Amino acid sequence: MQTVCRDCNSPLEAKYDLEKAAKTLSLEAAAARPRGIWRWTEVLPVLNADHRLTLGEGNTPLVPAPRLGELAGLSHVWIKDESGNPTGSFKARGLAMAVAKGIELGLKEFVIPTAGNAGGALAAYAARAGAVAHVYMPRDAPAANQEEVKAFGAELVLVDGLINEAGKQAAAEAARRRWFDVSTFKEPYRLEGKKTMGLELAEHFGGELPDVVLYPTGGGTGLVGMWKAFDEMQQMGWIDSKRPRMISVQAAGCAPVVRAGIEGKERTEPWPNAQTEAAGLRVPAPFADRMILRAIRESGGTAVAVTEAEIVEAQQEAATKEGVLMAPEGAATWAALKRLAQDGRVMPSDRVVIFNTGSGLKYI
Repeated sequence: MQTVCRDCNSPLEAKYDLEKAAKTLSLEAAAARPRGIWRWTEVLPVLNADHRLTLGEGNTPLVPAPRLGELAGLSHVWIKDESGNPTGSFKARGLAMAVAKGIELGLKEFVIPTAGNAGGALAAYAARAGAVAHVYMPRDAPAANQEEVKAFGAELVLVDGLINEAGKQAAAEAARRRWFDVSTFKEPYRLEGKKTMGLELAEHFGGELPDVVLYPTGGGTGLVGMWKAFDEMQQMGWIDSKRPRMISVQAAGCAPVVRAGIEGKERTEPWPNAQTEAAGLRVPAPFADRMILRAIRESGGTAVAVTEAEIVEAQQEAATKEGVLMAPEGAATWAALKRLAQDGRVMPSDRVVIFNTGSGLKYI
């Protein structure tokens, strides 16, 4: 199994014959197919239809947020709400793809380090596939995430430390026991599941893209995946070269991408003593840091860090104004948007999408 490049220890990407794909795949063709991520099969890596696992992931709503927009002085704001995915977060998209491709390649046993939601997603899709899952999670991860993993029958290993320590332990056991490690960007296929969010954005906007996308960034798979999708869509002739400004949102207590952006660096440095209640943002050293920073810079975007108090306030506003109970990670994007609108980096006429990557119910 290929995992990462052996020469430079960097992520690998799946590539497709896009000229061939464009002969049968279009936004219109996808819209006529059964709902879900597998509508886009020509640009997904699972070749055998029998291996395309599903629990109903994808096709999440783009919810208009006019009251939030009014608070920020913006005319066009939407929430891409991923909370309706299986296991309650966008992680379902990536783990459905990674497990499905692993099964197609003959794998039976998977391992993942997680801040919470990815572990639940792996456990669910491994159960669906009849495979075995091992989940390494910080001991202080949300209780709902821990119980979810156990409910699906996966092995849960609680780790003293953050996700980077969980990653070290998971990698060591993977090497020793020959489990397949589906850590963020340590294999090529989770990215392919996440990129379907970018394909759906083009569908939502009738073959165009929004002007600004705000995305909560821990490991960065969603942001990089959407950027990859935009490039593939252009090569297939669906869209032109115009791209959204990609805004990476992090917590002030763990903001390695923000710091690297401010300092003009191509790599992040590990964030010491990372702390935030937004568990998915507590990633002190993202493995795909170069890919994240490249997408931000090529798009003309930026990276923003918000405080814990701003996240709490934003979560309350989204719930009371729009009826969307955001996970803290998603609420961080609304907090960041308010600040960007206030200082003029997002204009009133911009079409803006903020991503709620999971259900706030898991954090109660």
